[in-house]
Amino acid sequence: QVQLVESGGGLVQSGGSLRLSCAASGRTFSNYAMGWFRQSPGKEREFVATISWGVGSTDYADSVKGRFTISRDNAKNTVDLQMNSLKPEDTAVYYCAASSKWRKVAPEEYEYWGQGTQVTVSS
Repeated sequence: QVQLVESGGGLVQSGGSLRLSCAASGRTFSNYAMGWFRQSPGKEREFVATISWGVGSTDYADSVKGRFTISRDNAKNTVDLQMNSLKPEDTAVYYCAASSKWRKVAPEEYEYWGQGTQVTVSS
């Protein structure tokens, strides 16, 4: 089992920045690729970014590429999502997730999930 707890969400104006953090406990964190997803009301959960377990290879959704950065610290068992140039359409609940497979964008490929943190971007 891997337990994931997100933090760092909040309300920010359009163009602003937020940094989300996800703390992991349980099984060896470094064995898992980590991902961030988001879900807004009435929409399906969508992929945002993912990072591999070792050298930290990353992949991003086109909608956030160049604005968001995913990073991880295996010594601290954390994965962060730095979000810059935020837009109202980034408003959603953001979830941290862990997968034993690399470079997966489908939610069903992730075995463990956090409870989510709300991000609201005002125009």
